[in-house]
Amino acid sequence: MIIGSCKIKLRLYSPESLKEKRMIIKSLIERLKHRFNISIAEVSDNDLWQISTIGIAIVGNESVYVDEVINKIINFIDNFELVEIIDCEIEML
Repeated sequence: MIIGSCKIKLRLYSPESLKEKRMIIKSLIERLKHRFNISIAEVSDNDLWQISTIGIAIVGNESVYVDEVINKIINFIDNFELVEIIDCEIEML
């Protein structure tokens, strides 16, 4: 069993308030959950309205599969127009 985790720090450009930030992050999280069948949550920077950190976990049989899914997730987030990836930490167990 291979467990992949990824911690992604995001910069949001459009929100003017925490409420708008939460709407953007919630939309991104729901899209990722349904598209990739992963566990995901906002894990840090909850009180900052232009920064967010999300944590992602995926379990698979092979490290190649887990790595491939994590890379697809990063590409998906990179193409999501409302956020920019600032930092990304990937760990495989």
